[in-house]
Amino acid sequence: MHAIRPLHPLPILLAVALFAAGCAGPSIRSQSPEVEALINLEADTRLVGDYAAAWGTAPQRIERAALVTGLPGTGSDPPPGMHRQSLMADMQARGVVEPNRLLASTSTSLVWVHAYLPPGVRKGDRFDVQIEVPADNETTSLGGGWLMETRLAEMAVLGNRIRDGHVLGIAEGPLLVDPVSNGTRDSVAKLRARVPGGGVSLTSRSIGLILVPEHRSIALSKRLGDVINKRFHALIKGTKRGVATPKTDRFVDLEVPPIYKHNLARYVRVIRCIAVAEPPAGRHARLELLGRQLADPVTAPGASLKLEAIGKEAIPTLRKGLESKDAEVRFAAAEALAYLGESIAATHLADAAGSLRSARPAALAALGVLDDANGIDALQGLLTSASAETRYGAFHALWRIDPSSPLIRGEKLGDACSLHILDVAGPSLIHITRSHRPEIVLFGAEQPLADGLRAEAGPSIVVVVERGRASLSYFAAGKPDQTLDVAARVDHVIRGITELGGTYPDVVQFLQQASSHRCLESRLVFDALPSELDGRMSLHEEAALKSRDIPADESREPDEEDTAAPRSERTEEPS
Repeated sequence: MHAIRPLHPLPILLAVALFAAGCAGPSIRSQSPEVEALINLEADTRLVGDYAAAWGTAPQRIERAALVTGLPGTGSDPPPGMHRQSLMADMQARGVVEPNRLLASTSTSLVWVHAYLPPGVRKGDRFDVQIEVPADNETTSLGGGWLMETRLAEMAVLGNRIRDGHVLGIAEGPLLVDPVSNGTRDSVAKLRARVPGGGVSLTSRSIGLILVPEHRSIALSKRLGDVINKRFHALIKGTKRGVATPKTDRFVDLEVPPIYKHNLARYVRVIRCIAVAEPPAGRHARLELLGRQLADPVTAPGASLKLEAIGKEAIPTLRKGLESKDAEVRFAAAEALAYLGESIAATHLADAAGSLRSARPAALAALGVLDDANGIDALQGLLTSASAETRYGAFHALWRIDPSSPLIRGEKLGDACSLHILDVAGPSLIHITRSHRPEIVLFGAEQPLADGLRAEAGPSIVVVVERGRASLSYFAAGKPDQTLDVAARVDHVIRGITELGGTYPDVVQFLQQASSHRCLESRLVFDALPSELDGRMSLHEEAALKSRDIPADESREPDEEDTAAPRSERTEEPS
């Protein structure tokens, strides 16, 4: 066999493209023997993705009919039907006295609650909750309401009746009626709400691999587990061991290493790129081929995943990618290096977050796993960006790394929300979340309110700003009136609202009204977190990973036969 010499990128990329497109024959045979050898090497390499598909990477929907209370006369008595029937059965099971009388009150409303348990969720994790009023109800608004404790389960409608499965989550909390950026709410929007982080998971969800039918065997299942464990280890119940556990001839269970906790989609892609079988002495030649693919923006995303799957041995090849003149190539190399623990990637990821909008979510996620000085410095530098997505994305990544860091550490305002004041340069910005957790982030320490503002903060609190001071008044039937006088600054008023018993939705309503009345000097934005790694892959990655038409995710849950341990591995429980 000829020694592998440096090749010009165009011939090799052309040959690889022709091979991928199925254009075999003269076009490929016309290449040099060295090029042919590399192409054949890649063709002979078998990856985990050639034999198995991901399982458990889709969110799991849970739902139930529920009761909202505390409405200011905007509720209604729900009509007969399966929603009312379901709620009545739940209320009776809980021992509610006179449930029909409670449902008839205009301070209550029947609602349908749903949520999604994300892949890899652990017992005790919080999740967002969505609420809406069924179409046949006469409720006019959910504003000011409180979702009573609701047990969420998988649901199915059978024979015009709602059938539910095991209870998988519990939800409760104040309703945040969806704010609209222009400060208006149409009639439909008033009938939809959410509780950010209002659900608590009662279960843990596994992820794993399902072997495709033609490759199912105990031997191959074990082989896949062995090659995955050679690449990945994690601390599991205090012991460091491999992440893969073959359960049957068709299912391999996967633990998630901490570095991929917030990017399960990439973890599964990398797992599927691990080589199961390489030709003898092929690793060096394969690294050369992947290095050539990494140098081309078209093939760089797929090549970086395969290099990441190889592990530490691929770091020199990826480092060469950082020298490319193409920004997308540098980003692909830097992202893979970050997940291999190489902090040299930090500055390149920060550049990508600021200049490549399509790469911003992935760049920020990758920076979030570099918890050393380089990664943290790069994220802190992004806090002054002109882009709200970049600034809040950097804050979010820093908070995940260390929520007690002095720069981003917040204060808990009772049970209402967290308030974070960042003393950073750049244009003033106020960020509100409608997901993950109730949270207000102020970019800039000084956030004044203009005189002449009169705004509501929920049904009981009114805020009036005059002469540089803010007067907060609390009025509620059956309770003593209260007033507070604070400086006309956003942080002072937020604290005042929560001190008077205001909820997170009350704070959001105040900020929205202050913005619509042009009494905020700062820009007000909602949910500016870049579309976080949600399982979608680029076209290049999808093409690079597609193998034998194996789907990216099996939608069905594996049955007991799938996930049970093989007979040879099963042990009897002691009596």
